[in-house]
Amino acid sequence: MIKHHPSSKLLAGYATGELPASIAIGVAIHCKMCDQCQANVDALTAQLADQVFDAELTEPMAYENEQFDLASEAEAPMDMDFGNMIAAITADDEISEQSMVRSTSITVKGKNFELPAPLNNVRMSNWLNIGKLSRSSLNLDEGAIHSHLLHIDADGEVPTHTHKGFEITLLLDGSFEDDMGTYHPGDFIELNGEHNHQPKTKEGCLCYTVADDALQFTEGFHKLFNPIGSLLY
Repeated sequence: MIKHHPSSKLLAGYATGELPASIAIGVAIHCKMCDQCQANVDALTAQLADQVFDAELTEPMAYENEQFDLASEAEAPMDMDFGNMIAAITADDEISEQSMVRSTSITVKGKNFELPAPLNNVRMSNWLNIGKLSRSSLNLDEGAIHSHLLHIDADGEVPTHTHKGFEITLLLDGSFEDDMGTYHPGDFIELNGEHNHQPKTKEGCLCYTVADDALQFTEGFHKLFNPIGSLLY
């Protein structure tokens, strides 16, 4: 059962199309897994549509004072050569073919995972493996905001850390836990510098993550990596 959801602010931003692509992807995936949030987004979208419609009704019609002669309009010859128009369209070498949908599944450490639809056409890097952690970067070109798929093998963990900026984690498969609770597929976790945690997994898990700054390791020898943390997130 999903217990962690995007904030109302994120859901509103998603409905209005104002979120960065990486965060919008995370919200879209969550909504496909969570009927409650999908219903909230549908309601927000309907409200926005009503607001736009009402605004259009209050605007003066540009043509309300114009006079049209329907008879003369109907009798006017159509100065259009459909044969030449179609030929011009079919000869346009700028029209590109429809892009092919990428594979809907990935394999990590010998295990297959189905990708959520919002990730099907996103370019991903090769997997970087460090111990029980594997990471693939998503190429969304969003400057300081980086997004990844993160796989943790069974009995693996991420060293204890806090966050210089924000971090969003959406659990896609498996489960993990930290000092704040246990998480299951569909859980959408928002963290910032106020949180310090050590995610661990017994069965293994696959997550979609978004962050706008490096992790700050807070225990043991892992703190040695903090000076180059900006290169690791």
